[in-house]
Amino acid sequence: MIRAVELDPITVEVQWSRLISIMDEVDIAVVRTSFSTIVGESRDFAVIMLDRHGRSLAQSQLSSPAFTCHLPITTKHLLRVFPREILVPGDVLITNDPWLGTGHLPDLSIITPVFRGAGVVAFLACAAHVADIGGRLDYFEARDLYEEGMRIPPSRLFCAGTPNEQLFRMIAANVRVPDMVVGDIHAIVSAERLGAERLAEFMDDYGGPAAFDELSEEILRRSEGAMRDALRALPDGEWEFGVDADGFRTPLHIQVKVTKDADNIHFDYTGSSPQFADASINCVMNCTFADTFYPVKCSLTPDIPNNEGLFRPLSIYAPQGSVLNTTFPSAVKSRSKTSFHIHTAIYGALARAMPDRIQAGSGSFWAVTLHGFHEDETPFNVHVLPNGGKGATARTDGLPTIAFPYNGTVTPTEIIENQAPVLIESKRLVRDSGGPGRHRGGLGQEIRLRAVGTRSLVASVRPDKIRFAPPGSLGGGPGLAGAFSLNGARVTIEPHTLRPGDELWLRLPGGGGYGDPRTRPEADVVTDVLDGYVSPAAARRDYGVAVDMESGIGHRIGPAHATGRRASRPAGATPRRRRTRPGKRGVVRRRVDR
Repeated sequence: MIRAVELDPITVEVQWSRLISIMDEVDIAVVRTSFSTIVGESRDFAVIMLDRHGRSLAQSQLSSPAFTCHLPITTKHLLRVFPREILVPGDVLITNDPWLGTGHLPDLSIITPVFRGAGVVAFLACAAHVADIGGRLDYFEARDLYEEGMRIPPSRLFCAGTPNEQLFRMIAANVRVPDMVVGDIHAIVSAERLGAERLAEFMDDYGGPAAFDELSEEILRRSEGAMRDALRALPDGEWEFGVDADGFRTPLHIQVKVTKDADNIHFDYTGSSPQFADASINCVMNCTFADTFYPVKCSLTPDIPNNEGLFRPLSIYAPQGSVLNTTFPSAVKSRSKTSFHIHTAIYGALARAMPDRIQAGSGSFWAVTLHGFHEDETPFNVHVLPNGGKGATARTDGLPTIAFPYNGTVTPTEIIENQAPVLIESKRLVRDSGGPGRHRGGLGQEIRLRAVGTRSLVASVRPDKIRFAPPGSLGGGPGLAGAFSLNGARVTIEPHTLRPGDELWLRLPGGGGYGDPRTRPEADVVTDVLDGYVSPAAARRDYGVAVDMESGIGHRIGPAHATGRRASRPAGATPRRRRTRPGKRGVVRRRVDR
């Protein structure tokens, strides 16, 4: 077939950008029609477009990164059960099996085939964390998958456009907030139908299904080539690194050996902790792959939209029965308690190969679920996903209170208070929580939440980086570790019954610093102190800079003036910008003695 337009780079860019814009529209539709806070506010979902073979091509720009890596694997699993040849227009497929999907039961993977003529030409897919999937309220205590909720095998959610009523009844009967869960499912299916309509319009404009197939192959080919070019620019070698993390009850260890040869890279997790029999923190291989690929993609091909072509040069191995390749039916509900440390191990290993493209440890992310009943006996289930500070890089300070390696957002205070009987008394940045370095780690945050009204509620908390703070990189210091309490007292992790008047206090960790803090420019240290991000004492101890708060003047001091190692400190006061003398034209002036 001869295309009306040749696939030169500009044509590929224009058409590819339109595919991404279609997925952005699908994304917006999911948010605007969703029922739960976890989807509509925290944005714990992803939407992607795949070709007829189930290979990912485009995703919304705000999709959760790991989900976009899981979904192509899930789609191919579903196609083994429901081959393209037996699908009909109006079919929609679903599963939440952790070993086929995203790694734990609350995430539903919903796949809609796109038809043109008699055959499937593409797929629209969404993975979304729903408000509830049954099982235990706590995050960590399950002994196996069967305690964690309802498992949906590969199934038809819609058959030729007709809802599978038996499956919908089964789902509704096994979750605590059926209106939210079923509502979110319908929102996702409707958004995918919108995407299918937009893709049909795209094909009409650009030559039909055959031309779309050619574009798909070109996107995958070019992306694979870009990743291989980036890998060839790195030195060949083998590097190893280990990271210890909080785990649950006992710490966990992630060990990785990275082997880079020409335009291929391999990650071997031999030496990592065995799977946990008494904690829901195990990862399936899908999850390990996604959280391995994402930091590599961020470092090597940051400007290329994510798609399956980028996956091809990368391979992984984790011993079966390890915490990163757990066996069925291990408990996996809080697998991010493990997977969120994978990037730290990878960046530690690659520090010698690409020191300018790694990142220090991050303080993200925690989870809080508030569950109970309103006065009218209707249930509520509100998710809050607050973040700590992001790790610093070779180019910039870490951002405060931002998710990494994912990109979820915290549920707004007004939404939390509207949907659950709680009051958010305060949210503030924690001074001195960012790890010191040439580039400082992002600040963590402190949140105070009080139960109000006349009824108790259950608060499930999933903290992390309390025992092991986010580490720094290449001489940078660690961020401040996390902490939490109930009514001012230290308590076990969860769940907790909050009675009216009870206060839950959370301090999320800061990000690690990058590089020797004594090489941070004096002017940057002074600005940090005046803005309330770093205390004068920490500036003197960690950076060797004395700052006069009245004059706004700082000067470097010798090593003899330093007071030694940085220690963990309690949350400081709310950072305040100190008023300094105005300069010309109203510009704030800060002087630094050289």
